[in-house]
Amino acid sequence: MLFDVKTVNALLDIDESYKAPERMLQLMLDNNKRVKTFKSFLQVSTKLDFDWFHEYFEDEQAERKSKKQDFTPAGIAKLMSRLVNPNAGIYYEPAAGTGGILITRWNQDRINDPIGLHGNKKILEKNPGISMFTYDPRRYWYQVEEMSDRAIPFLLFNMAIRGMNGVAVQCDSLSRDAKEAYFIRNDTDNWLGFSEIIKLPHTEEIQQEFDIRNWVKEFK
Repeated sequence: MLFDVKTVNALLDIDESYKAPERMLQLMLDNNKRVKTFKSFLQVSTKLDFDWFHEYFEDEQAERKSKKQDFTPAGIAKLMSRLVNPNAGIYYEPAAGTGGILITRWNQDRINDPIGLHGNKKILEKNPGISMFTYDPRRYWYQVEEMSDRAIPFLLFNMAIRGMNGVAVQCDSLSRDAKEAYFIRNDTDNWLGFSEIIKLPHTEEIQQEFDIRNWVKEFK
């Protein structure tokens, strides 16, 4: 495992794993430190087609008893991603965790570029790798929800380091109570670029846009 407990804690400059979520969130909301953090992690691995934090989070951060958290196996994630319309350019997922299924969908979008190539598989078959030249991250929108204070910072990391565009709402997907909402923005055509992370204000407009019932400090 590349990103074991020792490696992740060292990259986050923490001495205990319980400090990881708060530290990660601080880094993700700091424009300068966020980019430096991404570059530090990419020195360990540049393979972005899976969730680096799967085992780390499962071992150190998952709230199995209180929130029944567990991870979706990679094979199931691929199957679930294929069941959703791959040509829509819009993706929604409640209870996203740290983003394992989301990353699977993003990777398929990046490789197949169904919007840029108009779902034409023959073009891909004749020109393997052509999506490198046609894929534009601005054509894809990923909207995810997650309740856990521990998971949301890792979800933000996973979206932004991959240059996604979308929104991550920290909410109870059933009651629609929310703590925060974050805009993930990559406003360039650079498929290797990073995204900004912008904390959205607690306004009625944001509530209406993302079907939020109330802003809360803690979930009941």
